[in-house]
Parts: sequence; structure tokens; C-alpha cells
Amino acid sequence: MASRIDSLSAELGNVPDAAVTPAAPAAPATPSAAAAGAGERTGFRVLSAISFAHMLNDMIQSLILAIYPMLKGGFNLSFVQIGLLTLTYQITASLLQPLVGLYTDKHPKPHSLAVGMGFTLAGLLLLSIAPSYGVLLVAAALVGTGSSIFHPESSRVARMASGGRHGLAQSIFQVGGNVGSAAGPLLAAVVVHTQGSIAWLSLAALLAIAVLWRVGGWYGQRLAEHARAARKAMASAPRLPGRTVARAMAVLMVLLFSKYFYMASLGTYYTFYLMERFGVPQRSAQLYLFAFLFAVAVGTILGGPIGDRIGRKRVIWFSILGVAPFTLMLPHADLFWTAALSLVIGFILASAFSAILVFAQELIPGKVGMVSGLFFGLAFGMGGIGAAVLGGVADAHGIETVYRWCAYLPLLGVLAVFLPETRTRAS
Repeated sequence: MASRIDSLSAELGNVPDAAVTPAAPAAPATPSAAAAGAGERTGFRVLSAISFAHMLNDMIQSLILAIYPMLKGGFNLSFVQIGLLTLTYQITASLLQPLVGLYTDKHPKPHSLAVGMGFTLAGLLLLSIAPSYGVLLVAAALVGTGSSIFHPESSRVARMASGGRHGLAQSIFQVGGNVGSAAGPLLAAVVVHTQGSIAWLSLAALLAIAVLWRVGGWYGQRLAEHARAARKAMASAPRLPGRTVARAMAVLMVLLFSKYFYMASLGTYYTFYLMERFGVPQRSAQLYLFAFLFAVAVGTILGGPIGDRIGRKRVIWFSILGVAPFTLMLPHADLFWTAALSLVIGFILASAFSAILVFAQELIPGKVGMVSGLFFGLAFGMGGIGAAVLGGVADAHGIETVYRWCAYLPLLGVLAVFLPETRTRAS
């Protein structure tokens, strides 16, 4: 871990020089060309650091999902209580993220990234010693608060370092989170055997704090430059009618609902589904969950850059509506095909978020933090509400009913027809 900190620190420490020192004398470049060149020299270093921190952050968060069977047995919890645990974490994050993003649009706080991870660290340590269900809820709320600070600001950093390739930057940022989400269940299966052993994951949070402090320094040095670029982008951005923007935002929110409500059925209850329907042991079920989340990580990296090239609306069409045939088959499949279909579903659905987020940022230029906070918050909120509602369905009708009912949610992707046409290629 120490070597990884040193490596990232060196890379981020070298960024300012790389940004201002040309490789060789050259003819004067246009402002846009110069900006693109600077972005190419410095962007991937910063993006790799913020993606790495995202990986650590979401690894900690997905660990909570993976240890649900252990918590359920240790605290004698019902499915509704499991759902409420997820709801507490998700709602805390979803309610605060738009407010954090709106505030930091006007008052940027570069080192708030490290502070947010501090909340996550506190929640993780509390989770490892929680003596009761009420304390578990407080721990989940602390982790949610950390996410509410981390995601809007880190999304802004990704856009700042994009060099104009906003979809690609968001995908790189997002794939770190997805890799972390996939690693959480794997670590739970290998490392976490008791509630107290959760505390070992605090080392990951400390590493993330160190990396994010360095990213915050890079962010602070570029505030003025970023503000000028944002004003220029707002001045040159095409203005859509307010009614069109409102309708498009409503459609994007419905699509997020369909995506994350369905993802809640897999993220929260997939292990229980495999254990109950197929008799899969808990440790093996966690490995199946890891495979699903890894497929999500692979799919995430494709959605943004493909959207940069062919248009985000097409990616949104395919990633939501295109997954419906597979979700409809899943409840009727045997164990092998359940595992295979879940990989396909995770891969396709994952390509949606980067495209949806950048589409929304282009609808409302100059409000990156607010839009990022709103959509990350909706993603968390929809996931939390979905977990709680589906927990009630599982208690009342059985876990298999959850997957039969949720199979129809991707059909809402047909609403993408109401999205306006925007730029189809990266500028």
C-alpha cells in the first residue's frame, strides 16, 4: 500500500510541470488544441488516482452488502431489516449529494474528498464493533455521508481532467468504483470471517485518504483555470428550451429508477437467491456475486467512450431496453444459466450510467457538481428504496418473486425515445 501511495503521489506531484512544459518548440496552437494537449498529458494520471480512490471507497461499501448473511444471522435480522440497512446508507447519500454538489459548484472545497473518506472510515470502524441493530444503522449512515461528499467532487475532478473526452473520463472514474464493488464480496469471502475482522478494511480507507489528499492539492491548483473553462463552455453551449430540458431530465430519472431498482435485486439479494433456490453455500454465493460485479465493472468502461463516439442516446437505448430479454429469462434459468445471464445483465446495464450522467451534464452546462450530486444521489436513493421494497416482497412472497417482478423494469428503456438529440461525437 505504501508503494502505491508513493507512486500516485509522484504522478500527481509531477502533473503541474507536465501541464505547463511543452515537449519541444512548436507553432502556436489554438486554445482548444492546447487544452486538449494538456488534458492528454495530465488527465490520465489524475483519472487513475481518482479511479483508484473510487475503487477503495466502493470496495468498502460493497463489503456491507457481502456480509449481509453474517449480519442477518448474528443479529437475527429479517429481510425488511436488511433492506432498511441498505436504505439508511443509500438515503443518507442520496439526500446529501445534490446539496453537496450545489454548494461546491459555488464554493469548491478541494480537500473535502479526503474529509468524506474520513466519514467512511468512521462508519467502517463502527460497523466492526456495533453491538446492536441501531448502531449498525448509524454506521451505515456514516458510510452514506462519506459517499455524499466523495462522489460529486470526484466526478468534478474527472471532468476537469477529461481533456474534453467527458464520457471516457466518467467511465474511467466509474470503473474504479465497479472494480471496488466487485472486490468487496471477494474480500468478504477471503478476509472477513467475524464482525471484528471488518476493521482490517480501515487500512483501505486510510490509503484512500492519502491518495485523495494529493488529488485535492491538484484540484486546488486548477480552480481558476477550471472556472474560466466552465464559463467558456456555458457561453458556447447550445441552449435547449426549458421544457425540453425538464422532460429529458425526467426521462433520465425514470431510466435511473429502472436500472438501480433492478440492480438492487442483484446487489442486495443475489446471494440469498442463489442460496435459497439452488442451495449454493454462502461462500460460493459471494463468489457468484463477485463475478456479477466484475461484469458490471467491465461494462462500465465501455459506456462512456462509446457515447463519446456514437452518441449517448444510443448507448442509453441499448443499455436499458436492450437488457430486457435477459432479465425476462433469468427467473426461469438453472444455476449455470442464472450465473451466465447475470453476467450479461451486469455488463449491459453498467454501460448506462456514464452516458446518462454526461448527457445530463450537457443538458445543464456549468452545474457539474449539482447534476453529478443529483444523479449519484438518485442512483443511491433508488437502490436503497429498491432494497427496502424488495425486502418486503421477499418476506411476503419469497425471494424468487423479486426476480420475476423486477424482470419487467428494463422495458421502461423505451422512454429514451423522448430524449433530445445532443452532440453525437466528442468535440
